[in-house]
Amino acid sequence: MSITLNSPLDMHLHLRDEDMLKTVAPLSSRDFAGAIIMPNLVPPVDSKEALLAYKERINAAIGNDTFTPYMTLFFKPTYTKEFLASLKDELVAIKLYPAGITTNSEGGLSGFDVDELRPTLDAMAELNIPLCVHGETNGFVMDREAEFVSIYEMLATNFPKLKIIMEHITTKASVETLDKFENLYATITLHHLLITLDDVAGGMLQPHLFCKPIAKRPEDREALRKVALEAHPKVMFGSDSAPHPQHAKENCGCAAGVFTSPIALQVLTELFMEHSNLENLQAFISGNAQKIYTNITVPTKSITLEKKPFVVPAIYGTVIPMYAGETIAYSII
Repeated sequence: MSITLNSPLDMHLHLRDEDMLKTVAPLSSRDFAGAIIMPNLVPPVDSKEALLAYKERINAAIGNDTFTPYMTLFFKPTYTKEFLASLKDELVAIKLYPAGITTNSEGGLSGFDVDELRPTLDAMAELNIPLCVHGETNGFVMDREAEFVSIYEMLATNFPKLKIIMEHITTKASVETLDKFENLYATITLHHLLITLDDVAGGMLQPHLFCKPIAKRPEDREALRKVALEAHPKVMFGSDSAPHPQHAKENCGCAAGVFTSPIALQVLTELFMEHSNLENLQAFISGNAQKIYTNITVPTKSITLEKKPFVVPAIYGTVIPMYAGETIAYSII
């Protein structure tokens, strides 16, 4: 039995830069038709020149693959309507990070003053540029996302015409917030559909499953699975695949991020098949995103999978993937 997916999209992807970019970009461009590219490089992508140069490096890394990198800027409250309009043909979204909350986010926001944010967010709404948000406070690690819900509510209320994407949601509270506001949407990762905190730290610490937001409780995972498996129209797949070299993961300062790009479609297919929801996979990995991001053009691309064992490589370059060395049920052919 073969399964064909049309123009799969990854709506939250880290490609890094330089040698890492050359290693990981082809693993996404092989399987996906496009992806929203995160801007938290060092220094961050926060200018027209930086955005265009990064896009050029990505296109060089993917070669002849049919793949569109959907580019983003690192949020600044000083972006003007004129500046954003000048990037209309290149800019798909803007990513907002609270300061210091995750990898390379030190230049993010330290506060959420509506008056300070209004000029940029109003301009984004008018230009149909979605705001992608890493939604965590700096509180107790298990409560950070739930505590951020009030900020989502503030943003959604004050900017009702702005599309707001709650990135990589991990909690039941975030799922419940989705339907409270017309302009709130969300991405869900592969790993948060599979693991809980127990998988990360319940036995021997598993550094390659450590990420931010951290995996939560079983009831949170079940809430995520429910909306993903039913392809709720306000959710879409975003891997948050976040590669780090092995030495940065396997040390006392373990970097946050799970590398899932090479196995994402195979494992999602298995998950949806196991739960008898395969008919909803196409919407979750492409259809919903195209309805939410009305400012993207999606290339035509078909990916075919079959139920054939695939042994996940132990390492890609310097990056260890999720399920490294293990056998998964589906292969891309």
